[in-house]
Amino acid sequence: MSTSLPALNACMNAACFLCLVTGLVLIKRGRREAHERAMLAATLFGALFLVGYVYYHFVVQPELGPTKWNGGDWTRPAYFALLISHVVLAVANVPLVILTLLRAKRADWVRHKRIARITFPVWVYVSLTGILVYFVLYHWNPPAG
Repeated sequence: MSTSLPALNACMNAACFLCLVTGLVLIKRGRREAHERAMLAATLFGALFLVGYVYYHFVVQPELGPTKWNGGDWTRPAYFALLISHVVLAVANVPLVILTLLRAKRADWVRHKRIARITFPVWVYVSLTGILVYFVLYHWNPPAG
């Protein structure tokens, strides 16, 4: 289970991404209730990812050791640029999502829409780059040399 957790976390990111895109399409079509369900599902998948991520990094990884990037040349700075942008925006995304959800809960639609225009692209980027980081690190990572 513990070694399959990164793959499960990538699946949670993928499900979150699909819910986000679905939610955007639904609100553009005026289907507010369906949009709400899609965005709550995105939040659930995001929260499940976060629980799995924290568990993996604080419980599993200390036993297994970190998975290191073994690439060199241009791939090393490219990987770290991807990883750093993902982590920084993921940290920023948490309060953005909470604020966006609170404004929706309060039916403060003007302010909800204003913050959602910031939250949505950040959240999409974090979800997609989370999947990409998984593939880069666990499937495309060259063997240690």
